[in-house]
Amino acid sequence: MRTSQWSAVAVAAGLVITLAACSPGGNGGDGDGEASGQELSILIGSSGDAETTAVTEAAEAWAEESGNTVEVIAANDLVQQLGQGFSGNNPPDLFYMPWDQFQTYAAQGFIEPYAEDLENADQFLPALREQFSYEDQFYCAPKDFSTLGLQINTAAWEAAGLTDADVPTDWEGLQSVAEQLTTGDQVGLSMGREYQRVGTFMGQAGGGVYEDGEVTADSPENAEALEYLQGLIDAGALAYPQDLEAGWAGEAFGLGRAAMVIEGPWINGAMANDFPDREFISVELPEGPGGPSTFAFSNCWGIPIESDTRDAAVDLVEYLTADEQQLAFAEAFGVIPSTESGSAAYAEQFPENAAFVAGVEYAQSPVAFSGAAAAVAEFNTSLESQGLADPAAVLGPFQENLEAAAAEANG
Repeated sequence: MRTSQWSAVAVAAGLVITLAACSPGGNGGDGDGEASGQELSILIGSSGDAETTAVTEAAEAWAEESGNTVEVIAANDLVQQLGQGFSGNNPPDLFYMPWDQFQTYAAQGFIEPYAEDLENADQFLPALREQFSYEDQFYCAPKDFSTLGLQINTAAWEAAGLTDADVPTDWEGLQSVAEQLTTGDQVGLSMGREYQRVGTFMGQAGGGVYEDGEVTADSPENAEALEYLQGLIDAGALAYPQDLEAGWAGEAFGLGRAAMVIEGPWINGAMANDFPDREFISVELPEGPGGPSTFAFSNCWGIPIESDTRDAAVDLVEYLTADEQQLAFAEAFGVIPSTESGSAAYAEQFPENAAFVAGVEYAQSPVAFSGAAAAVAEFNTSLESQGLADPAAVLGPFQENLEAAAAEANG
């Protein structure tokens, strides 16, 4: 069983220490290697077979054209394996650099700031360029992006006597349909027990955890969000995947154990590959008392600093981030292209995913300054051990840990 795509990139608390022990020389190259005749290893954090197959086929097509060879490795735990590669002075030649790890790796000088050298450097969405910039330098190319939406099992919806008019647009509506969809065999709603899902409700309540350089994790708005979710749990309308004997919300959804889930467009590929008979729609997340909110996630294509294979890896990144290839990835496993022209073409080509594109207009980026990932990981652990019944018990330590991380990051 796999975990949520985004919890799979949650950082281990010791990562910064591990990286600090590494030699920043990566593969020890001078960055002047030829862009052909190279052997490249590519480490990805895959959402499933559909993504692994698509990336492998694209990389092999590039290799055949360029005269290089590639090996694509789907990580069991991307953050752990990436850290092990750097600590062993043997990082992959190209890798998914998770949004929550980028600032840490960039601050410690472990990744190559190559993105401005790309022919398509100015085509990436401004928000994504900003997300993968460090000290005003655009470091690595965003490979795609995703927002979160609400997936609805249409068969369960109809069986409960619900219609299009019942699609929830606010918290009250979400609770109502979640309760109506809950039966002895399925829960109305499921999502990952993690900041990467809970945090969207904080935003919908008008809260957040970091704004204008200040940590705001223990705000009344965030407490309100946790209280709302606890109310769903108390009503029996919300259950986490682990409680449904599923590795992630998508699996619970595919198995029919949850009638609604909160996931991104990667669920399309997962359902097509693992549960092809599951019929569903994706809609925008309901608004909270503070308005609409969702998260926007992205990975960038990371290259180790001073790598022998830098030139070949940069050439491969240009190939993988071209609009045509990104749209092929979108068709294979649901992600949205990271360029302005590619995302516009995606909206036309995949109208059934309109909710994810619409979410871009009000999406927030999860907190990701250097060191924040460790605080997020501890918050996720506290959600597992303490739950949501006492918001102060989990938000208080989250506030303290983020403040400490922010103080260190800001010197």
